Amino acid sequence: MAIEKVRQHLAQWHVEHKIQELEESSATVELAAQALGCEPERIAKTLSFLVDGKAILIVAAGDAKIDNTKYKALFGTKAKMLAKEDVEEKIGHEVGGVCPFGVNEDVSIYLDESLKRFTTVFPACGSSNSAIEVTVSELETYTPYKEWVDVCKGWQP
Repeated sequence: MAIEKVRQHLAQWHVEHKIQELEESSATVELAAQALGCEPERIAKTLSFLVDGKAILIVAAGDAKIDNTKYKALFGTKAKMLAKEDVEEKIGHEVGGVCPFGVNEDVSIYLDESLKRFTTVFPACGSSNSAIEVTVSELETYTPYKEWVDVCKGWQP
């Protein structure tokens, strides 16, 4: 089960006990915000894309949307999300629980600038009813990310 992979991953920092398993679904930004009692923009959504045949993840604020121009400038291709049926195989988590923790080794992870405006954010933890509250610094520590990127729009004041 993917949440167990996430637990094992987070155990390296002794924070696996911080994972919240919720009674209700947290599979979308709106559902997660409602279940956690926080603003939707503080949900750290993890989006799955295909670049040159390889899976990548972009972790962004709940109110951010991919800016196709910025995305293409950075990755050299149009933003193409992974097909729902390919997500679990390529990432290691099912849709609704995709997160930057405990993913398949060949997946590149990027953190979007939209997250930096918050003290804490809530990424999923491998299932459609889990999350963890982390600081942005902790997110950096717990995530084997490649780099911070600026590929989103709609979140700036």
